[in-house]
Amino acid sequence: MSKQVKQLDRVIIRFAGDSGDGMQLTGDRFTQESAVFGNDLVTLPNFPAEIRAPQGTLPGVSSFQVHFADHDILTAGDAPDVLVAMNPAALKANLGDLPKGATIIVDTHDFTARNLTKAGYDANPLDLLGDANDPLGEFQVQPVDLTGMTVEAVKEFGLSRKDAARAKNMFALGLLSWMYGRPTDPTVTFLEKRFAKVADIRDANITAFKAGWNFGETTEMFVVQYEIKPARMAPGTYRNITGNLALSYGLIAGGVQSGLPVFLGSYPITPASDILHELSKHKAFGVTTLQAEDEIAGIGAAIGASFAGSLGVTTTSGPGIALKSEAIGLAVMTELPLIVVDVQRGGPSTGLPTKTEQADLLQAMFGRNGEAPVPIVAPQSPGDCFDAALEACRIAVTYRTPVMLLSDGYLANGSEPWRIPEIVDLPTIDPNFATERNKTVVAKDGTETEEYWPYLRDEETLARPWAIPGTAGLEHRIGGIEKADGTGNISYDPANHDFMVRTRQAKVDRIAESLPPLEVDDPSGEAKVLVIGWGSTYGPIGAGVRRVRKAGFNVAQVHLRHLNPFPKDLGDILKRYDKVLCPEMNLGQLSLLLRGKYLVDAIGYNQVNGMPIKAAALAEAIGGLVADAEGVTVDLTATPQEAAQ
Repeated sequence: MSKQVKQLDRVIIRFAGDSGDGMQLTGDRFTQESAVFGNDLVTLPNFPAEIRAPQGTLPGVSSFQVHFADHDILTAGDAPDVLVAMNPAALKANLGDLPKGATIIVDTHDFTARNLTKAGYDANPLDLLGDANDPLGEFQVQPVDLTGMTVEAVKEFGLSRKDAARAKNMFALGLLSWMYGRPTDPTVTFLEKRFAKVADIRDANITAFKAGWNFGETTEMFVVQYEIKPARMAPGTYRNITGNLALSYGLIAGGVQSGLPVFLGSYPITPASDILHELSKHKAFGVTTLQAEDEIAGIGAAIGASFAGSLGVTTTSGPGIALKSEAIGLAVMTELPLIVVDVQRGGPSTGLPTKTEQADLLQAMFGRNGEAPVPIVAPQSPGDCFDAALEACRIAVTYRTPVMLLSDGYLANGSEPWRIPEIVDLPTIDPNFATERNKTVVAKDGTETEEYWPYLRDEETLARPWAIPGTAGLEHRIGGIEKADGTGNISYDPANHDFMVRTRQAKVDRIAESLPPLEVDDPSGEAKVLVIGWGSTYGPIGAGVRRVRKAGFNVAQVHLRHLNPFPKDLGDILKRYDKVLCPEMNLGQLSLLLRGKYLVDAIGYNQVNGMPIKAAALAEAIGGLVADAEGVTVDLTATPQEAAQ
């Protein structure tokens, strides 16, 4: 039968089911298909912390949301246009996020009395479709026996019913791939490789995938196929990439560009473990990985590797930073290069291991005893994790300091198209190892001797020299007790301690001299409101700002990569605007820092629910500030012409 083809500029799809239903794999495969097709995209995986959450319950629901478009997009979307629900719990857990008119594709097979009770339903909502009291009346509901058709499609392979039903996610993927014109060859190739050693499972999954496609092509239930054209992108080679993968590649690039072997000392922790897994694959690039027995051992080994002339790295999340804090202070005192990766998650304590948050900023700034300043770098998108990691390596090596790299769960697990950089465009990082004695010492009798002083300073960076142990004539000692200026000998002198504390702070402050001017997005130049953010709020802020501008109002945006030290021109930028809004996934940590340093009345927009900020709600907050600043009425539902009246 002939099908209508409808053009769309963007779609948001959410796959949802039990954590054992393969929703993450399904979403990832749809994402890869969309990336191959050439759409711009952003993803939001969302899954329970338990390895196997209670089946059929609301806490056990796992979902994967993908937003793909024919133009540049910034977020995974506020509300899905399409929900694929594999059981009653998946339907109930996600129903509140759907806008009116959204499409719901439901696997009817698991809507049994037992599963309905687990999900908290008194009656089967599918039995009430079309009734006056239909709870799903606001949506376009398509009940499909995905499981039953899957089992029927793969019966030739002799699998048990349980094993056959596991392929239902591939049937759903095939159906959605047909609906949105996704290429199928990449998924078939993936399944052939993934299940190469188990022929029946391989063939069953491929058959289920193709059966889903054919069902969409032949059924009268779905009469419209949708087309989302490829997005226009700058010329180059692209791949889809997650934040953790991009960060791993950035660390490898940091090693290559500095000529240093990379050593990762790490203890597995969600959501940072993927970095350990990835780096362990790259021995060919001089990467050594150690899965330590605990967080402290991991960072201790990394500091030792840096002392020995490697680029030391340790990866963790917020709870691990707490455990590593004393060792980070040791790296501050010894002034050795060290990358400390904090992939933030919901806290405190164990908190929300698989949910996102930005609540470790103050911990990164101040979470050590004494005056122990540490530079802080934060990526703004999954692909930007590469550049942020490379920048952290530059700062650590150039300034001989530990650097905190603040990613988060949203960036780590989310993905987007990433333009692979040209190697010639990457910065060169010079470790500038000490190779000879650096101090002429004159004795009382006038005799001159050449010595190596490990705490002499580079005049430009204030960095101390870095000598590889075993270099003849450069024998020296370092440790956690205060050092005498220059010689590095143990010193309890009050004046020396004061001087060294101020020098270590001045060295970090000196980093600002190497930072480029901030890019302020203020097209009209007439905005009175500035929205400032850091980290993964870049997408929601950008999308919210676009909504306000589309309605005809002026608003400026600036985003911070460097949080310690702040860029030199930040203070002047803040003074240009009447009102400053600071959206964060915490209770106002950047706002606190901005208020304290620049005495600016930074207004917080704060959310700590474990999920990314929604652009529509943020746009309303921005619009409210614009209304106050300009004395106008702001209606974000109006056209630019209506809004100007």
